[in-house]
Order: sequence, then structure tokens, then C-alpha cells
Amino acid sequence: MPEPTFFLFGGIKPWNEHAWVASDDRVRGGKSQSFLVHSADSSVASFRGDLDITALGGAGFASQRTVDPQSWDLYDYHGLLLDLAGSDGKTYTLVLKDEIPPKRAEGDGREASTVSWEYDFVPGPGETVVSVAWSDLKPTYRGQPKPDAKPLNLENVKRISIMMRSHFGAQQGPFRLDLRYIAAFEFDPKTEA
Repeated sequence: MPEPTFFLFGGIKPWNEHAWVASDDRVRGGKSQSFLVHSADSSVASFRGDLDITALGGAGFASQRTVDPQSWDLYDYHGLLLDLAGSDGKTYTLVLKDEIPPKRAEGDGREASTVSWEYDFVPGPGETVVSVAWSDLKPTYRGQPKPDAKPLNLENVKRISIMMRSHFGAQQGPFRLDLRYIAAFEFDPKTEA
């Protein structure tokens, strides 16, 4: 397993729940709700909430994303590590964006859809580290694969999100994912063999 070399959140850089904001399906008329709350010593952040799929006919999502403006140059790294302190065993999604979406032309205050780079993972029981190489991230647009997307600009990552989605009714209800850190890791040929 690779070692963390640049802590984005947690680890040697304590969690700050004010660096994150909810981005739930309520923007589309849904009822899901998420929170990111850190422990008293800021060593663990809990992404938790309730995924409600009734309002949107089996669809739904709840997510926490980094607040704007933030930017990370991750070009010299091989991927991200998520050190988990606990999980409910449900499917979660790590999302990266290299642009801040503009507001929609309709004037409703919602953001326009843009390409997201996503990785789904199901944490095992107990404590675990999820390793996400850049090549593991898949481009999507409005939840659908976007194979013709331009490459993720690793020199200018603008948003990081953790998402819980229904996968069209496959999961719902309360959820909780406890994170010790999100950190970048460098390529190490010894661990890749």
C-alpha cells in the first residue's frame, strides 16, 4: 500500500468542517441530507446523513464537497488515499472536478452540469485504506460515462467531493463514512510490483 505524501484533509492537517459544504439532491427537489462533522480533536471527519429516494422516484444523492475557491496541484502524485476509521459498507463515490461549474442560464441559482471524475468504492468491514490511482477515476457527465472527456487537469483540481447515491434504488437510508484523512501519494515502483 502506498504511503501518504501530501495531506489534503486530516492526518497532519486537522479536519475543518467549514472547508466543506453540502451538495444534496435537494437542489433538484429531493429530500436527502448530508453532513461532514469532525471529532473533538479534528482527527476524524464523519460524512453522514440520510439518502431519501422517495421524492425523486428511486434516484437520489447526498454529498459533501469542498467550498470554493480552493485548488490543488496534484500533478506530481499518483492518486489519492482515503484512510477510513469506519464505514457502514455501502457504496460511496469520490469525485474530483478541475473547474468550478458556472451558474445555469435559467437564473435559478443552480450550477450548470460539467464533467466530473468519479471512483466508486465499497469499504470493507472495520478500518481500511482506499487507494485511488488517477487512472481509476472515470469521467462522467450528469451521471453518465463521458469517454470523450478531456483529461483531468491534475495541476488545477478545484473540487473534491464524497458522495452517497442511490444507484437508482440500490441503496437508501442512513449512511456514515468516517475518514482519518484524504492524502495524495507518489508513485513507488517497489509497491507497484
